[in-house]
Amino acid sequence: MKKKAGILLSLTLAASTLLGACGKSEETSGGKSEKKESDFKVGMVTDTGGVDDKSFNQSAWEGIKRFGEGNGLKDGKGFKYLQSNVEADYVPNLTKFAESKYDITYAIGYMMMKSTETIADKFPKNNFAIVDTVVEKPNVASIVFNEQDGSFLVGVAAAMTSKTGKIGFIGGTDSPLIRKFEAGFVQGAKAINPNIEINSKFAGDFNKSELGTQLASAMYGQGADIIYHAAGGTGKGVFTEAKNRKKKGENVWVIGVDRDQHDEGLPEDVTLTSMIKRVDIAVEKMSKDVMDGNFPGGKVVKYGFKEEGLDYGKKNLSKDIQAKMEEYKKQILDGTLKVTETLPKQ
Repeated sequence: MKKKAGILLSLTLAASTLLGACGKSEETSGGKSEKKESDFKVGMVTDTGGVDDKSFNQSAWEGIKRFGEGNGLKDGKGFKYLQSNVEADYVPNLTKFAESKYDITYAIGYMMMKSTETIADKFPKNNFAIVDTVVEKPNVASIVFNEQDGSFLVGVAAAMTSKTGKIGFIGGTDSPLIRKFEAGFVQGAKAINPNIEINSKFAGDFNKSELGTQLASAMYGQGADIIYHAAGGTGKGVFTEAKNRKKKGENVWVIGVDRDQHDEGLPEDVTLTSMIKRVDIAVEKMSKDVMDGNFPGGKVVKYGFKEEGLDYGKKNLSKDIQAKMEEYKKQILDGTLKVTETLPKQ
């Protein structure tokens, strides 16, 4: 009888131990609870340019999709974006992800800086990341790029390609970020041709294609044969104008931005090159870091050539132009060339 009681007690203890283990959440060696990968959630809030802007919103979403699909997350649940049609949408969209306890929420664009600060204070236990500016909050990681360096190289390409000695730059807004694109472009072009004429204009909006068309029309009309845009959706209008002119026999070009915008210039093939900013790589890597428990809250994560965060489109560049661009890229990497973020005041 005692033997049977002993066996029964042992079975009871074993069962309770097993049940206790099943009732607990997954634990790390340090005793902290850890979510299953399938429960991980990544959110992204676009700026007003939209997720299909053929620029950095689209690049960011491509990186998040790649991360989600590679880790077995479901589109619309494990990874999701919310579209901001106007600036007033920023705070409500960020709030939706925060209230739903997303593991990381991305604010895409410097225009969301104030909104991100507000939401970070309201939800101090949530993780946020912002692209293209710095938010100094312990629960916000800031992703920035050396846009001036990539823009220097496409400036080199523009000056080596131009037949008129006149080129243009169209920015979405007149802001410190967009001035970095302009500064690098001007420095790169003048490194090749100190006498080149560069006309810069700022649209004041990242989502007005028709305004991009108007500005490009004026620049091409004044003799510029290449325009570099850093204008998001407004830049679509630059491509429209270039393609219309190419159909009429004019030899004009566009330099794209953020993504490789070669296809945006088809079928007339007006994209000379693009200054590619690998937002997709940055958000994919950070999402993986967060999943691994290594969220860089309060830190600035910078991407340049060294981190493979910058590149340029090569399909319409000659070998000679690419060789010269690589020569300058090497100088930037080894520190012998320092591209400034701003231009001297006139």
